[in-house]
Amino acid sequence: MCSLIKQSIQPQMMTFQVTEIEFDFDDLEESQIADEYKQELTDEMIGSFWEAIDGDDLVEEITNATGWCIKSIDYRHVLK
Repeated sequence: MCSLIKQSIQPQMMTFQVTEIEFDFDDLEESQIADEYKQELTDEMIGSFWEAIDGDDLVEEITNATGWCIKSIDYRHVLK
């Protein structure tokens, strides 16, 4: 006889490193945010490591952490 064991499938967290990112600052008037801040935020994110389930979750994590939507992003999956 076979017995089925119920397993709850938990998503596997993975580590990602941001290699390029562009935030969506287009809806802002030029005077609302300094170019220096935009560059600092971008520079801070490039090279940063994030835990996420997948690429979509990565975008959501960064958006939630920074408060800015992402226009484009490149990243690499870091193997442990």
